[in-house]
This record gives sequence, C-alpha cells and structure tokens, in this order.
Amino acid sequence: MNKLGGFIKLMRPINCAMMGFAVFVGALLAHPQFDLNWFNILYGFLTGFTFCAASMVINDYYDRKIDAINEPKRPIPNGTVKPKEALVFMTGLIIVGFVFAFLVSLICFVVATISLVITASYLTVGKRSGLMGNFLVSACVAIPFIYGSVTAVGTVGLNVMLFATMAFLSNTGREVTKGIVDVKGDKAEGVKTIAVRFGERVAAAVAVGFFMFAVVLTPVTWYLGLVGILFVPLVLITDVGLVVCSVFLFLNSSRERARKIKNIVLLLFLVGLLAYLFGALSLGFF
Repeated sequence: MNKLGGFIKLMRPINCAMMGFAVFVGALLAHPQFDLNWFNILYGFLTGFTFCAASMVINDYYDRKIDAINEPKRPIPNGTVKPKEALVFMTGLIIVGFVFAFLVSLICFVVATISLVITASYLTVGKRSGLMGNFLVSACVAIPFIYGSVTAVGTVGLNVMLFATMAFLSNTGREVTKGIVDVKGDKAEGVKTIAVRFGERVAAAVAVGFFMFAVVLTPVTWYLGLVGILFVPLVLITDVGLVVCSVFLFLNSSRERARKIKNIVLLLFLVGLLAYLFGALSLGFF
C-alpha cells in the first residue's frame, strides 16, 4: 500500500460519503421542494465528509495499539502512515470542514463545533467507557441529518428528528456488535465494552435491542404523514434486514458472525437513507 492509498484508507471514503449524503438527506427531509440553495447543500455535504474523515483518522490514531492486535493491516499499524502524519492530516480535514460550515451560516458553524466536541469527548473520555462511548459515536452519526436540516431551513423538523433518532439507535446496535469483533484487543487495552464486561452473548442481546427499537420507530414517520409511499418498500428492506440480522446475531454471537452483521447493517443503513430520501420526495406526488 502506498502513502496516498494509506491516507485514503484511513478516511474510509464510503463512510464519509454516507455522512455527506446524510446531510443531503436531512436537507431534503426538511425542504423536499428542490428550491434549495445548492451551494449551501454542497458545502454541507463537504462538511459532513471532511469531519467524518477527520474522526476516522483520529480514531485510528488512538486505536493504533488495539489495531495492531485486531486489525494489523490498517495503515498506521502496518507503517504506511506514521502517527504524526495522521495527526497533521486530521487537522487539515477539520480546518477544511469548518471553512465549509462557516460558508453556509453561523448556526451551521455552531452545529459543526458541537459535532466536533462530541467526537473529542468520545476520543478523550468515552472511548474506553463502553456503552457511553457507543452513544457518543451514534450521536456523531445522527448529527449530519440535523445539520442538513439546519443548512436547508435553519431549523429541525419532526421527520428529521425521527430519522436522526433511528440512525442513533441502529448505529448504537452496530457499535455494540463491533465490540464483539474487537473484544480481544479491547480487553488488552482496558476498553470496557459490553462484550468485554459481560460477554459476547449479552452484547449480542443488547445490540438486538437497539436494532429492534429502531425498527419499531419506523412506522411512526409513515403514520404521521411525514413521508410518501416510496418510503414503504425501501424501509421494509431495512427493517426486515435488521430483524434477520438480529436473529442470526442472537443465535450465534461469535466474532466472525458479528463482523459480518456489522458490515450488513452498514448497507441496511444506506437503504434506510434512501427510504427517507425517496419518502420525502414522493410526499405530495402520490
């Protein structure tokens, strides 16, 4: 792996694109008429992308010892990117993200700052705290939708808040599942995940609980008339997928199964994003 490839891998571009896309979805959920300030939406997308990239980089920086056990092929443990280089890269990404936020509005700058504070809290205090750390990560996943709404209309609508809540819940389940995958390295570094403290079986049950809570909330958006008919088939894919994943994880909470489940849940989350996007766009057309 060359240096450039190492930096790109550190960023996890797919995750970053999803965060940027989440800003876009939040904007359309808040104002689905398409008469938006598209420069602001672009700046919002780039803010979400760069901030997510920065969080991924700093996460790998702090996790470099754990990753040497759990994920030795990642760029920092395998020596492709030096730790100091990762810090410089992260700083540059944060500066670029703040510039884009400021170009939209002062309120967006404030929301971006809050997002960065939550990320910093996770890395400095919450990372080794187990479930509280999972909550902080999930808050970072939910904020882009709120940021997108603020970018578009300056406020946060009920449908955006509902989806942000479901994103928070499903991602918390994924983070708990990830703790099963990383239990060996986490135990060595004193990270108090649910899997480390109570075992993989209990962690699987907790993850399933968060997944099911997210699934139960999805009909509320439809019941309140906040989305159109195109929401239904896509959200069913997400909900059924989460239920199936939950069953398989509960029946087999091994590290290998948990790794597969956390990857599938990421894809289901993308389908859920599309469900809300098309649901917002179809509102009033059908």
